[in-house]
Amino acid sequence: MGKTTLTRELCKVAPFVTGLEQHEERPFQEQFSCDLRGYALANQVDYLLYRAEQEQYIRQSDSVGIQDGGLEEDFYVFTRHFYRKGHLSEDAYKLCERLYALARTLLPDPDVIIRLTAPLNVIVERYLKRERDLEIAAVEDLAELEELLSDWIKSVKSIPIITVDAGSDRYCSVERINELWLQVNECLSM
Repeated sequence: MGKTTLTRELCKVAPFVTGLEQHEERPFQEQFSCDLRGYALANQVDYLLYRAEQEQYIRQSDSVGIQDGGLEEDFYVFTRHFYRKGHLSEDAYKLCERLYALARTLLPDPDVIIRLTAPLNVIVERYLKRERDLEIAAVEDLAELEELLSDWIKSVKSIPIITVDAGSDRYCSVERINELWLQVNECLSM
């Protein structure tokens, strides 16, 4: 939780090209929320394509880009979560896996990953304060989503990872955002 907030704050210090989740605008979100198994595959294929298209657009720009999540999170966290929950069959999961693998072969790996961490109780509290009309993950899913995110992050070997302690509201203070931008810039200069 807090990815979009952090993205927006970073955009105040540098002219990033952004790729935001925009879950309300995705065509299968509402159907998926009503019929989890019936629309899980369409929803995940749409999200994987959407994030790959965002990344392609960002990479075509001359500016630095940032996404509040991205292709990896949609596959390694949400696709796996929906498979574990039984919303995606094994064949549907494998189809998403093939789509992710193809997209990643056509696009370079991310240049840097910013990983937000916070205690589960803080994540739950922030989740409950969000005022989204549509939520796909439930409060009881948050621990598993964090586990899947941590498992994916542990598997990343060749991409710099900047970890941000988002446990307090100060993680988006001007001072911390400026420090983060310096860290990102340093990683991009390597």
